[in-house]
Amino acid sequence: MTKLKNKPVHLKAGLYASLVFAFLTAITLTFAMIAIPPSGPYCPANCMNYPFSELLDYYPRDYYWMYLAVFQFVAFVFFVVSIHFSAPEERKIFSFTGVAFAVIAAALLMADLFVQFTVVPVSVMKGETEGIALLTQYNGHGIFIALEELGYWMMSLSFLCFSPVFIGKDRMNRFIRLLFVIQFVLMWFFFLYYIIKYGIELEYRFEVAAITINWLTAIVAGVIIGIRYIHMLKIIRHKNQNLKL
Repeated sequence: MTKLKNKPVHLKAGLYASLVFAFLTAITLTFAMIAIPPSGPYCPANCMNYPFSELLDYYPRDYYWMYLAVFQFVAFVFFVVSIHFSAPEERKIFSFTGVAFAVIAAALLMADLFVQFTVVPVSVMKGETEGIALLTQYNGHGIFIALEELGYWMMSLSFLCFSPVFIGKDRMNRFIRLLFVIQFVLMWFFFLYYIIKYGIELEYRFEVAAITINWLTAIVAGVIIGIRYIHMLKIIRHKNQNLKL
């Protein structure tokens, strides 16, 4: 009976973490879509070129999503830790590995974003432009894009590691497993497609695909896993009521 009373603590935490993660990801994605790239292959018109000296013209519009993304990745860590504590004992090796990749992803992406919105604009504002071209998000083969790609690979690996955790044969568990496997397959598909088509001149093409795949996965997974937590809480509540009887 004690176990039943203690269980809802991490399930409730998981429920809140899942829904907050999905919500923050959806909001961040909305603001990211507003930031139309003013340089590179997806630039519609009046594109910036090296050394990207006009980047302040797009501040703060193109940076709003970055502030939100920092909170999104904090929620991501809570989300994956909740899954780990809810995982069956024999599958915790997979969930713990998923947490490890998630922490790597969050650390990489948060540091990358934090440097972007705290270092780049103010440096250009003060005329300290040496090396900024390599750091700015508008450089399709710069440091920012490279770290983002690595971070989203880690995030994708994290999702994949959690797929064996959802072991039930019901529709919801099967859907979550399939979702986490498909997103990883799509990551490889787009990576190989762009590599074959453009070689090392990927620019930010794969980065856009990686963000889209990971964030859509995050929104869907957050909602579905949140619903799963609700079902688990209902089952435990029902068991507790039976014990009282």
